[in-house]
Amino acid sequence: MSEILYTAKVLSSLKKVFSDEEPRYEPECNILTALKNETVSFQVAYSASNKYTIHGRVEVESPIKDHIRVRKVVEVPASYCCHIEVDDNYLRTKPGLYPDLLTDVEDGKIIFVPGHWHSLWIDVEVTEDMEAGEYPIKVKFFDHEGKEVASAENSVTIFDAVLPKQELVRTEWFHGDCLADYYKVGVFSEEHWRILENFIATAVKRGINMILTPQFTQPLDTAVGGERTTIQLVDVFVENGNYSFDFTRLKRWVDMCQRVGVEYFEMSHLFTQWGAKAAPKVMATVDGEYKRIFGWDTPAVGGEYTKFLHAYLPQLIAKLKEWGIDKNTYFHISDEPTLYHLESYKAAKESVIEYLKDFVVIDALSDYEFYKTGILEKPVVSNNHIHTFIDNGVKNLWSYYCTSQYYKVSNRFMAMPSARNRIYGTQLYKYDIEGSLHWGYNFYNSQYSLRHINPYLVTDAGGAFPSGDPFLVYPKDDGTPEESIRIMVFYHAMTDLRAMKMLESLTSKEYVMELIEGDLPKPITFEEYPKSDLYLINLRNRINREIAKRVK
Repeated sequence: MSEILYTAKVLSSLKKVFSDEEPRYEPECNILTALKNETVSFQVAYSASNKYTIHGRVEVESPIKDHIRVRKVVEVPASYCCHIEVDDNYLRTKPGLYPDLLTDVEDGKIIFVPGHWHSLWIDVEVTEDMEAGEYPIKVKFFDHEGKEVASAENSVTIFDAVLPKQELVRTEWFHGDCLADYYKVGVFSEEHWRILENFIATAVKRGINMILTPQFTQPLDTAVGGERTTIQLVDVFVENGNYSFDFTRLKRWVDMCQRVGVEYFEMSHLFTQWGAKAAPKVMATVDGEYKRIFGWDTPAVGGEYTKFLHAYLPQLIAKLKEWGIDKNTYFHISDEPTLYHLESYKAAKESVIEYLKDFVVIDALSDYEFYKTGILEKPVVSNNHIHTFIDNGVKNLWSYYCTSQYYKVSNRFMAMPSARNRIYGTQLYKYDIEGSLHWGYNFYNSQYSLRHINPYLVTDAGGAFPSGDPFLVYPKDDGTPEESIRIMVFYHAMTDLRAMKMLESLTSKEYVMELIEGDLPKPITFEEYPKSDLYLINLRNRINREIAKRVK
């Protein structure tokens, strides 16, 4: 019987390890530095030349072991991994298993599967009270007999500087109805509240500081004439044709979100997607009977829904002011209007703007001609259209991407390299982007919400969007989220942005931009940017060292 050969190699957090392909060892990418108040990550890939599966164990040896978390990178099915048109910055373009899910290693237990490569995701959570210095980290592997068979060593250098608070306003649309559907619990039951808090707390931990708030069931990705599961924070009562409201649940939501660190509230859209032509679903108790009073069959403007909003909005705004969150609350009219929808969007907005004049109204909008009409002052622009707005001098922009931003620009499909995800932070910094939006923190429905899906098995909304677009986290059985490579890499993009902002405060914008672009043949844009892992790793390490020199 031949001796089993075990292999372990350190990799950066930007590498994706496929089970059928040996990852290349790139020591130049493994230099890991950190500021205080952030989490940094690297990976250790491992394999063995065994003929049969071996159950083994992994152990971390480090003086900062208590700050280290080890997770397994798990491959998930990606049936629709990309659109037909692709550029040259994809890892693969065929259906298959893609590394994405991060699941905790229980009691250090791992397996060596014949012919497979696996990866461990190693997080170092650097707190403000940790001493600066270089700390070794050794990851040791043991076979089924308890014998040490392989190891991999890395280190992290912690600088004596505290990463500042995130300035960017960031929302990943939160779908509370999907959690009730997946876990089969009643909407706003006590168990649902527990699950909601778990998922929102994780979102905040990873740099999401604004939460989509379902004052009424969000009219997003719902088939015309169809309905999503009702999730409505405001109770509505109709007696003799008059409206009254109970905001008790909304207050509980606000309290819960603030408890876990949410700073901004994003009220769900007041009108339907794709043109603002109808009202969202609104449920009410009408003369003692609970029923739907508005929906796709309700005209957006000029009828009973306008009367309803005129009764509702003043009372909502009074509550927002009473709770002290009015300055941090944003409103939506309708998602992604075009010139074709100009008149309906304008009418919808004009029907409510007298109540919202003191609030920021944001909507996804990529049509510059629409913006020129002045109807929407704060557009959230897709990153493949944003340069038209930038070139025309629009300031304080927000940016987003989703399924349609698949060519040249940054995105986070599973089929894309992680560097394409992380570069977004640098782009947001260069162009002074104020806010970032994405539609899918936890969308566990098929397209148009025609059916519910199991995100562990279906990662593309039922063949509608490339895997990696609909959600960032997976719903673990215990009601907590399991994270993905994608949420961690985007979090690292956010910490890059924070570090750049910190260095700018110590030097200047021009100084930081010279670090970013000084050795590049062309300036960075949303479509032109360095593609290598090494660029991003070196850039962040240089920024950390520059900060450390100036805070002593």
